[in-house]
Amino acid sequence: MYQITSIIMQGNSIKGAFVCERLPHFKRLGQTIILFMIATLVSLNCLAQLRPVGDVNAIVEKGTAHIVFTTSGGPVVSVSFMSADVIRVRIAPSGKFEPDHSYAFAPDHRSTRINGRINERPNEIELVSSDGVRVVIKRRPFQIEIYDADNRAVLKDDPRRPVLFDAESGEVQTTKLRQSELETYYGFGEKAFLEMSRNGKHIVNWNTDTFSYPVGTDPIYQSIPFFYALYDGKTYGLFLNNTYRTVFDMGKTSTSRYTFGAEGGELDYFVFVGGQGRSPQKVLKDYTALTGRTPLPPIWALGNQQSRWSYFPEKRVKEIAAGYRNNKIPADVIYLDIDYMDDYRVFTWDKERFPDPKRMISELRKDGFRTVLIIDPGIKVDPNYHTYAEGRRLGMFVKNPDGSELQRDVWPKASAFPDYTDPKARDWFGEQYKMHLEEGVAGFWNDMNEPGVFMTAETEKPEIFHHPAKTFPYDTPHVGDGLKGDHRRYHNVYGMLMTRSTFEGLKKLSPHTRPFVLTRAGFAGVQRYSAVWTGDNYASWDHLAMTIPMLANMSVSGVPFVGADVGGFNDMPSGELYARWLQAAVLTPFLRSHSVGWVGNKEPWEYGNEFTEINRRTVELRYKMLPYLYTLFKKHEEDGSPLMRPMWYEFPNEKALYLNNDQFMVGSDLMVAPVVKEGMRTRGIYLPAGAEWIDWWTGEKYESGKIHYLQTPLDMLPLFIRVGAVVPTQDVVQHTGEMPSSKITLNIAAGIKPDQTRVSKLYQDAGEGYGYKSGEWSEVVVTHIAGKLLIERKGRYSGQSIGSIAVHGVAERPKNILVDGKVTEFSYTADKKRVEFSVPSNVREVALVR
Repeated sequence: MYQITSIIMQGNSIKGAFVCERLPHFKRLGQTIILFMIATLVSLNCLAQLRPVGDVNAIVEKGTAHIVFTTSGGPVVSVSFMSADVIRVRIAPSGKFEPDHSYAFAPDHRSTRINGRINERPNEIELVSSDGVRVVIKRRPFQIEIYDADNRAVLKDDPRRPVLFDAESGEVQTTKLRQSELETYYGFGEKAFLEMSRNGKHIVNWNTDTFSYPVGTDPIYQSIPFFYALYDGKTYGLFLNNTYRTVFDMGKTSTSRYTFGAEGGELDYFVFVGGQGRSPQKVLKDYTALTGRTPLPPIWALGNQQSRWSYFPEKRVKEIAAGYRNNKIPADVIYLDIDYMDDYRVFTWDKERFPDPKRMISELRKDGFRTVLIIDPGIKVDPNYHTYAEGRRLGMFVKNPDGSELQRDVWPKASAFPDYTDPKARDWFGEQYKMHLEEGVAGFWNDMNEPGVFMTAETEKPEIFHHPAKTFPYDTPHVGDGLKGDHRRYHNVYGMLMTRSTFEGLKKLSPHTRPFVLTRAGFAGVQRYSAVWTGDNYASWDHLAMTIPMLANMSVSGVPFVGADVGGFNDMPSGELYARWLQAAVLTPFLRSHSVGWVGNKEPWEYGNEFTEINRRTVELRYKMLPYLYTLFKKHEEDGSPLMRPMWYEFPNEKALYLNNDQFMVGSDLMVAPVVKEGMRTRGIYLPAGAEWIDWWTGEKYESGKIHYLQTPLDMLPLFIRVGAVVPTQDVVQHTGEMPSSKITLNIAAGIKPDQTRVSKLYQDAGEGYGYKSGEWSEVVVTHIAGKLLIERKGRYSGQSIGSIAVHGVAERPKNILVDGKVTEFSYTADKKRVEFSVPSNVREVALVR
């Protein structure tokens, strides 16, 4: 007799090889009997195998832009146009769709009514949008192909690998053909890869507490199952709307295809065609229309922020504040980590370390500092602790399958956890912030919300990095806003729903103040509630280098307010590493230094006088650029545009940039090329051919479309401005509270061609509150044509006034400068190729006469 030890399955048929071992006292069986044994084994013991959806069966619903049909394998399928170039595909393995509820969707998202058409043919069904985008559904077997309005293929199912599902386990997956082995992929949110491109990667989405994660660790803290595909200048995007553990094989197993799927739920995905031009900008605009955009943050949240695990007692906090002011290094925020609490009880204070928190916070505020507190989800089990006792009485905490309270060890030891999938628990937790708001706390930092829990002596060994005991048991039940499910389903949204609870609670408690929330864990849509940082990184050069692809990919994954712990959270950086890290981070959207407490002091003045001066000038650059950064945040709120952009996003037709890992754009007008290697004093910088570029510091104009090897001394961040751009800056301030008295400088990049026009904007409002939604805003619109600026003002808010203009890249001293038709005095700095002059606040026209 022969024993079957290996079977290779595809769908419900047996493919490839099988291996048999001979049992010594039986004769060889015939092939027919072996095949019968295989079939029997499959039918009896391999019921949990993936099988294909099968053929299109019966159409049960259709309209001008959508169709629903059953399949021979059992699942039901829906295909619809959400807008003229956004397609949604839903495949329900159970044969019945669940309620159309998603935590990823913005509450105000809506489908556009499409006047499309459906063409039914013997072998296929075709949906055509009003813009000419086509979805072709093959009937036998079920397959999907998508074509853009110019009949170029966007996406095709792999006919050899149909949609597969397992009705018993809930697993579902699909495989798509790559347009080429040179098709590249980006996005996926927060991934700890050194490369900007995600092609050839095997990606897992399962939020995990990964302290001091090595390069390449996956998954880590965030799960955003959204990506871009880019080939030959054309882009599309794909979002898998599924909160279970999801897996994406982006050409790693096979170079001709990619596969994605989930451990449960529906295969519910959106394809963003990218408009007529197949642009990444249109993809992101449509994706953020679905999942939401970050509300305009308070201006102080754009300032420099300082944290440590932990600053205590009050005296030490005051020393940090004094260190910034005495060293003239601008800063706006000081964080208090878990040691401000009474034995790690959230919403309490250790009154020995902080005897009068309200007074301390007020005194810091007078010195220009806001205070941000950490708040974890774990609530100490203590019947004498009000927050725990009330939460238990009201039934706010996660329960075990038997109905008892789930308790796990975190910082306070045994703790209970709010079920943030329950709207009553979200409301209750949000109310807990009342005391801290009344004390004057300005913002909150949600940590440990993957959710992460501690392993104990009883935890099964070995304690691997992604140990299942680092979170709740998989069978833990959740309310799910009425769609009950276990932790397998709701794990990845737990952190985002905590930030939602925090954000919405703060808005209710202080409706005229813009909330500031920072989170470690999140899911698609987290940008609606919170800024994000990349967790507990490490003080090393490779971690510094990794921040650029991590943050840039987060930014184009719909999450614009992102940053990494400057200097590395764990271990001690050298003075050079800290200085270069600060330079690389200074124009990223979120700027914070954070550190463990056991390696010594890591504030920017702790590395000696030379580095203190370098770090001061670096942070001053941040504060000069705040008007530009704030304007970019407003643009994001309007259309989803990211502040920090990978090079391929801004220049999708420039293939030399597809794999660029160490440069990025800030908006459309500034390009940053940080130094991310130890000892480097010269680096190669590629200047895209799609624009012309001027060195911000020297005024030198360089040829585009090639690599330039430029000097990069320790005190310089390589920074370039696009020719024709107008970038607003301000005088140096020590904190954002000083901004109203600081004058604006319009920085002009000279050299625009006679047939070109560039329009730039400066947005202003109070920097706090919601007056801007009722007309309390202003906008300066600057039109740049060859040799001339036209300046127009809109809105009624009286903001910072324009005080001067600096023209970069002027090779020779001009003859005259005309301001509103009158000759004005100016200075010309030859070695910087810069012209500078003052202007009246109501200036309307400037001309440069050569």
